[in-house]
Amino acid sequence: MSRTLNLAHLADLPPAIAKPGYERAQLQAGILHIGVGNFHRAHQAVYLDDLFNAGRDRDWALIGAGIRPNDRAMRQALASQDWLTTVVELEPGANHARVTGAMVDFVPVEDDGCAIVAALDNPALRILSLTVTEGGYCIDPATGAFNPEHPDIVHDAAHLHAPRSAFGVILAALKRRRDAGLAPFTVMSCDNLPHNGRVAGDAVAGLADLIDPALAAWVREQVAFPNSMVDRITPATSNRERAALAERFGVKDNWPVFCEPFRQWVLEDRFPAGRPALEEVGVTFTPHVAAYELMKLRILNGGHAAIAYPAGLLGIHFVHEAMEDPLVRGFLDKLETEEIIPGVPPVPGVDLQDYYRLIARRFANADVGDTIPRLAQDGSNRQPKFILPSTRARLKAAGDVPGLALVSALWCRHCAGLDDRGRLLALDDPNAGRLQPAALAAREDASAFLNLTDIFGDLSGNPVFRSRFEAALSRLWRDGTRATLQAYLSGTL
Repeated sequence: MSRTLNLAHLADLPPAIAKPGYERAQLQAGILHIGVGNFHRAHQAVYLDDLFNAGRDRDWALIGAGIRPNDRAMRQALASQDWLTTVVELEPGANHARVTGAMVDFVPVEDDGCAIVAALDNPALRILSLTVTEGGYCIDPATGAFNPEHPDIVHDAAHLHAPRSAFGVILAALKRRRDAGLAPFTVMSCDNLPHNGRVAGDAVAGLADLIDPALAAWVREQVAFPNSMVDRITPATSNRERAALAERFGVKDNWPVFCEPFRQWVLEDRFPAGRPALEEVGVTFTPHVAAYELMKLRILNGGHAAIAYPAGLLGIHFVHEAMEDPLVRGFLDKLETEEIIPGVPPVPGVDLQDYYRLIARRFANADVGDTIPRLAQDGSNRQPKFILPSTRARLKAAGDVPGLALVSALWCRHCAGLDDRGRLLALDDPNAGRLQPAALAAREDASAFLNLTDIFGDLSGNPVFRSRFEAALSRLWRDGTRATLQAYLSGTL
């Protein structure tokens, strides 16, 4: 019989499940987090739970918040269980479950961000953290620069009293703090972006530039935006995970989190309003965040992007199954070794080949059950961040890019919407409406896809990249994915 997760039943949960070693009444909120998804609850919330269990810094508990309509579903699911979450770490052959209690409230999700802005009037909230995905930063994909013409930014510049973007919410809250004579909170990005703190700062200050130059100057001078690198593979939750939790551990959780055992968090130590002692629970504080970040984005996130599209075209559903396929695994190994890792700058104390071997083992963890559709989503935001920087670095070093161009060609072929056997592929991308027609037209003329310059930028006109892309895409349509991967591995593509 399964026990419903909530505070009243916490003590009655099976003994094999680790539980908070502190009373929730002992916690005080110090962090408001926008974007309460699975990753946040498997990462930041777990580190804080560890810290509270160690008897430290219990005035840094979390308040959740969201700005998207589907955040309402998350809030509703967590409210009925007193904001508790079951986290299952999928160690192969030895899964472990724990209940985390670091979240103590969740701001009501409304059509605008006014409730979040009001919550941030509380001076005890000294950090605002966020995981709003790579696509939520209102940047130009081709350049990585803040885009003042993004529809959400245009709206918030004219309606800061009712913002609808995360950065409109942040700016409105900071402005109220400034006007009230309160110290600003620190803005801590936990998204997979190069220099994510700087990008977040550019978005907040860039929006302020459109409203009040004095406010923009204050943001740049007074508000801290530390860079970070975060890492933990965390699949989406489905009824499969809910049923597994009930069957294996006897817990009924509306939205449990299943994740790999590995986790990593590297942070720049810029928190003028204070911070929890996260170094006590394994967080690395260093001025060299950018090196760790670039390593992870190119080798891990780039590796995910590399296997997503060939696996999808071959009808493979799970990531570990893709790693069991000799051609997909061979493609990844060759691509990482010959084209991605050579362009990654050194990281203090890290052997990059060892790091990649760790990544490959993590991808192959069958217990995680991560899916290819999850990796394949949002390609128009992920390609410019995870693949195309490696392509540019390789070309700048006068290297060839047969594998990296093949990744982009595989993405194009995937965007056409059918796999190699003619089955429909879901195109989960905010730009799907223009990607699919361009991908279909590229079957006859690759320029139809390469001319998406907001994605490819200067690579659209690079003769080496264009030639490699055209050859790979032509081969994919003519011979199929398996034959094309084999040609790449044999050096005949």
